[in-house]
Amino acid sequence: MLTAVLSMSIIIFPCFALAQQISLTDAQADWIGNRIFLNECGGKEENIVCWNEGEDFMSLGIGHFIWYPKYKKGPFDESFPAMLKFLEERGAILPDWLKKEDGSYCPWRSREEFLLDRQNPKIRDLRKVLNLTRALQLRFIIDRLNKALPNMLAAAPKMSRSEIEKQFYRTAATPAGLYALVDYVNFKGEGILSTEGYGGRGWGLLQVLEGMEGSEAGEPAIREFVRVAEGLLTERVINSPPGRNEERWLAGWKNRLNTYIDSIPDIPE
Repeated sequence: MLTAVLSMSIIIFPCFALAQQISLTDAQADWIGNRIFLNECGGKEENIVCWNEGEDFMSLGIGHFIWYPKYKKGPFDESFPAMLKFLEERGAILPDWLKKEDGSYCPWRSREEFLLDRQNPKIRDLRKVLNLTRALQLRFIIDRLNKALPNMLAAAPKMSRSEIEKQFYRTAATPAGLYALVDYVNFKGEGILSTEGYGGRGWGLLQVLEGMEGSEAGEPAIREFVRVAEGLLTERVINSPPGRNEERWLAGWKNRLNTYIDSIPDIPE
C-alpha cells in the first residue's frame, strides 16, 4: 500500500484560462498509486525492475519508467533519470552508484545481458529503493500530469487549444477520470514528441483529447476517453514496424484502458 502519500493536489496553469486546482484525497492517491503498480507490475514487487522482451530499454518503478543503456536513445521519452532526481531531491536515500554518473544511464546493454546478470547487487539495490519509494514515485507521476496540460497546449494548433483544455477538465471532473489522466500520461505519454508516433500519427494524451468531442462529464467522458484511446492504440499497432510485433500488447492495453471505466464505482470519492 502507498500509505505514505500525504494530501496532494494537482495545480494546472492553463494557457488561456484562470488557474484551476484538481485535488486528490489521501485515499484517492493511495488507490491510484496501487492501481498503477498493479497495471505496470502486476502488483508484484519483483516486477518493479524488469526488461520486457522486444524492448531496448529497462522498465523500472511503479510506472515502469524507461531507462536506456549508455549511448542508446530511442523514440520514447526516457523518464527514469528524471524520476531518480525527483526522489533524491525529496530525501530518498539512493545507492552511491545511482547518484554518480552511472545513474544517468542503464548499466546493462541489452535484455540478454540483464537476464544473465540477475544476481548483480545493483539489481537488488534497484528493487529495494524502488519498493521503498513507491509513494514518492506516485508524486512524480502526478507532477508529470501537473505539467502536461500547458505542454500539450503549447504543442497543439492554436485553433484546437480551447477544445483540448475543455476535454482535459471534462475528464478530470471525477476521481475516476483523474485516474484515467494520471495513468494514461504515464502509460503512453503526453503525445508531444515527434518521435513518439508511426507514420506521423501519435497515441499520447494529447491525441486522445483531440479525438474527444462530447461535453458531458462523469461516466460519458471516461467512456469516450477509453473509446478514443483504444482506437489510437489499435492504429498504432497497424502502423508499427512488423519486427516489433506490437499486436501482442494490444489486448493488455485495452484491458488497462477498461480499468478506467471499472474504477468508476471503486475509487474513493
